[in-house]
Amino acid sequence: MKQVVWLREEFRLMDNQAILEAFKHKAEDEKILLFFNLNPAQFLEGTYNHDYFFQALLKFIEYLKTEGIRMHLIVGTPLEAWQQLIATYPTIETVFLNEATAGNGVKRDLEVTAMLEKFGIKVKACQDRHLCGPHAVLKKDGTPYRVFTPYYRQWQAQVKRRYTQNHSVKEEKHWEDNQALSEKGDRLLKRIVDEKKYDMSHLVGYERAADLLERFVHKVMPQYQETRDIPALFGTSGLSPYIKTGEISIRQIWQVANDAPDSLGKETFLKELAWRDFYHMIDTWFPKQRQEELKEEYQTLAWCHDEKAFKQWQEGMTGYPIIDAGMRQLATTGWMHNRLRMLTASFLTKDLLIDWRWGARHFESYLLDYDPASNTGGWQWAASTGTDAVPYFRIFNPTTQSERYDAKGTYIRRYVPELRHVPDAYIHEPAKMSRAEQQRYQCIIGEDYPAPMVNHKEARERALDFFKQS
Repeated sequence: MKQVVWLREEFRLMDNQAILEAFKHKAEDEKILLFFNLNPAQFLEGTYNHDYFFQALLKFIEYLKTEGIRMHLIVGTPLEAWQQLIATYPTIETVFLNEATAGNGVKRDLEVTAMLEKFGIKVKACQDRHLCGPHAVLKKDGTPYRVFTPYYRQWQAQVKRRYTQNHSVKEEKHWEDNQALSEKGDRLLKRIVDEKKYDMSHLVGYERAADLLERFVHKVMPQYQETRDIPALFGTSGLSPYIKTGEISIRQIWQVANDAPDSLGKETFLKELAWRDFYHMIDTWFPKQRQEELKEEYQTLAWCHDEKAFKQWQEGMTGYPIIDAGMRQLATTGWMHNRLRMLTASFLTKDLLIDWRWGARHFESYLLDYDPASNTGGWQWAASTGTDAVPYFRIFNPTTQSERYDAKGTYIRRYVPELRHVPDAYIHEPAKMSRAEQQRYQCIIGEDYPAPMVNHKEARERALDFFKQS
């Protein structure tokens, strides 16, 4: 056995660039070992993204078994896992992987590559996770764009790789099977999934992702530019968790959407895929962005660190119904509508002036589709501190945003049940009800539902002064 495919996400066989590359290089009678490292140091047990990730991994493994293919799970740090693998298979010649381009994944891959090279093992890194990798769309001088619009123009001009289906990868004869090597890992994965806090077994898997894609492209995408901002509707693709874990190929999504009839909705959706590549490009070129403001002039901002106010925001008890609905959706489902991600982030950083890093870490703990590059990019955008940031003087008004995007309060009532009897006239500002109306509609402000924790008009002025003084 001379070749290994090391998967870290990318839970699929089709259009998996590391697998395709391994098949290009293998001899007809050679077998490939499929390997995943279970590293307990990286577990975040009890969080949505942890539970989703490992249930998705188990779903993929169960699918592989139906094809007669074994995923070998090896427990330990990456270096420990590779030492065990090399001791079992000293004839390994090449390792194929889908490259990490930012964060701890880069450090891990450099350390493992250095160790493998000492054993004379070659490493072939493939670009799998993006339509355009972080070094593909640059300025003429080779430096990265810091503004989306010019990046997007060049991104559009790039030829996108087509979705590739190589059905020979599903043939059992091509794959190594060593049950003993994976026994400890199999037991650990079973324990992780058995002890899960959140059951998402009905959500995971390629088939679910493919069904969502087909439904979205044919039924939702033509009106996407109109429906994507309405949180009460199923107006987005819902594909972000599957993209994160690689359960579906980004190229399949691009191809199916791009091949659909032209529409403004299609253009808007494909632009969202460009935003994803843009944020990953930024994360690669500016690795410090996860810890500090990208705009140097804002790196000395004296953000507030009010734990009591932060807790009110976390728990969806701000007194602004649309903000509270978003935060409660996150807490109860592990997902939040994109419009609400922007609104809740703006409220934390502009109305409360609380450090955007606190908000980013909270989202990291809850979002089942958590992606460091997109999360950081979104938070720095909302806080007006990042690349292509919204100007600091553009501050979302939670009430007018609520009136515009949830006019009838459907979304609010879904996640803030104490407001379910409040009529439309007050659903966006329940504190304006008289005492008699509060009693009539079974919602006493200050008892059943909080009064607004800040006056938005005053908070906006504070935010403007805060940025002007930086």
